[in-house]
Amino acid sequence: MAVHAHPDDESSKGAATMARYVREGAQVLVCTMTGGERGDILNPAMDRPEIKADIAGVRRREMARAREILGVEQRFLGFVDSGLPEGDPKPPLPEGCFALMPVAQAAEPLVRAIREFRPHVLLTYDEQGGYPHPDHVMTHQVAVAAFEAAADPDAYPQAGEPWQPLKLYYFASFHSAKYVALHEEMIRRGLESPYTKIFEEWADRAKKRGEDWPEHEITTRVPCGDFFEVRDQALKAHATQIEPDGFWFRCPTDVQRSAWPTEDYHLARSVVDSDLPEDDLFAGVRERVSL
Repeated sequence: MAVHAHPDDESSKGAATMARYVREGAQVLVCTMTGGERGDILNPAMDRPEIKADIAGVRRREMARAREILGVEQRFLGFVDSGLPEGDPKPPLPEGCFALMPVAQAAEPLVRAIREFRPHVLLTYDEQGGYPHPDHVMTHQVAVAAFEAAADPDAYPQAGEPWQPLKLYYFASFHSAKYVALHEEMIRRGLESPYTKIFEEWADRAKKRGEDWPEHEITTRVPCGDFFEVRDQALKAHATQIEPDGFWFRCPTDVQRSAWPTEDYHLARSVVDSDLPEDDLFAGVRERVSL
């Protein structure tokens, strides 16, 4: 089960991993906490009045196409997008939005979904949300709470029979080692790297803050290069959010397969034994389930 904040997050984080496991026979469910109603239209070709007027419906239809491409199940858990506040000072979040919900209340539908679907592995964001969008941070808090509560018979007694997920992972999708490797491989092949400017921006931002580029502790690298095209197709299905010839697709997939053929994770909780580092989210789980 992958727990995400908005439609399109599932296709930019861990999509090739999900596609691989689906093709190997696993059942995969994406739980999307909000409908993305307050998301900006990031593809100029989709920035049209009729799209804006039905953005909630459009994003649901995009999600339906993406889940079909990935081969996963998916459900919306019914919360309202908080939007990304901008400005200095930032404006208050809108009343009733997901990020303002009490964590215990927001965790109930996810606990119910866990108990119904009975996943062995749960995926979500780290404490920073992967990046500091209020819905991503809240998704982390809710997913951790639900992981802990799902097996507790005294927690949410009306939400189904208790179920213990065995492992909880955080996505480690965007980290320096990966993008340095992609950049160096493109330069080696005589290609123009799209990452040069980004490195400069990140370095400048870190310098201004007096901090180094933060690194993720990666415990698990899942080989899934054969499914990068599936990932890209799913991402392009979210046409309001992704330009089909934009930044995300400027590094050829054969370069990615050569330089960094994995999607990466941090093992945050586990009730089974597995040796680190891992190359399989189900390491330790397969043995437990077979027993």
